[in-house]
Amino acid sequence: QVQLVESGGGLVQPGGSLRLSCAASGFTFSRYAMSWVRQAPGKGLEWVSDINSSGDSLSYEDSVKGRFTISRDNAKNTVYLQMNSLKPEDTGVYYCAQGAAVESWDESDYWGQGTQVTVSS
Repeated sequence: QVQLVESGGGLVQPGGSLRLSCAASGFTFSRYAMSWVRQAPGKGLEWVSDINSSGDSLSYEDSVKGRFTISRDNAKNTVYLQMNSLKPEDTGVYYCAQGAAVESWDESDYWGQGTQVTVSS
């Protein structure tokens, strides 16, 4: 069965960095775009970034441009999100999802369990 497992979240001070990973299994990873989506406390889902199947087309939400970098390793069936210059408003649960431009729960059939990112001093 399809599984997406995120890791790498944690507590970091403003200005710090984290690298999230999402390990995929149960489908041909190299054929699918992948998205990172986050949910801030008390708010709805927000698309953060996505990457096409080959990794040569990347997209970012405006507030993370220049700070976050999405990448993938198709040999390892893993997608990454490098997050630099983190701000308190980046706090939330980060999910990976199969597909591009995923903005709501019903726009992807497959989601990870989420990893908590907390940016606080």
